[in-house]
Amino acid sequence: MNEKKRIVLVDDHPILRQGLAKMLNDQPDMQVIGEAENGPQAMKVVGSLKPDMVSLDLSLGDMSGTDLCKQLHEAYGVPILVVSMHDEAMYAERCLRAGAMGYVMKQEPQDQVLGAFRQVAKGQVYLSPKMSARMLQSMSGARTDAGAQPLDRLSDRELEIFRLIGQGNGVRAIAEKLFLSPKTVEAHKEHIKQKLNLKSSSELLQYAIEARLT
Repeated sequence: MNEKKRIVLVDDHPILRQGLAKMLNDQPDMQVIGEAENGPQAMKVVGSLKPDMVSLDLSLGDMSGTDLCKQLHEAYGVPILVVSMHDEAMYAERCLRAGAMGYVMKQEPQDQVLGAFRQVAKGQVYLSPKMSARMLQSMSGARTDAGAQPLDRLSDRELEIFRLIGQGNGVRAIAEKLFLSPKTVEAHKEHIKQKLNLKSSSELLQYAIEARLT
């Protein structure tokens, strides 16, 4: 009889962790053995419990999920499934580059989410059929620059700052959240405006709000 796959959940919303834990613990082949709500907790729990896989949300209060994904991957080499509300078209490829083995959106049907867990637990990459087709097209060189999303031009750090701008955060607040200097945040803002062909901070703010990267 196969042992249950041991899973650690990383999400800063307790209710969502509880719901996900119940869904997984109800399965005959999976078991949640630990939880964390931020980056330092996640590093400590994963290092201590040595799970078979990690479920990781991208929206964490103290750091970006992609940064934590890189740290977990480099430190422990554990299979990581990103379970997020963020649009997979914007974040899935970035997460795979950061070391994740799969990406599934929280809005997907339960069977699809469970399928993602099982596939990553077996050491296989999971993406939705739509996202898989998009990435294969990109890798083949068939996707033209005209078909690319404007935000694809941004680095992971620039995208994180762009998202925080859209949430109404000023430079100083963003600097505190990301442990950067205000000067560094201002420099990133200038790079973002250049890459998105925006002329002013007000245009950037409007663009970020309309993008709705919550």
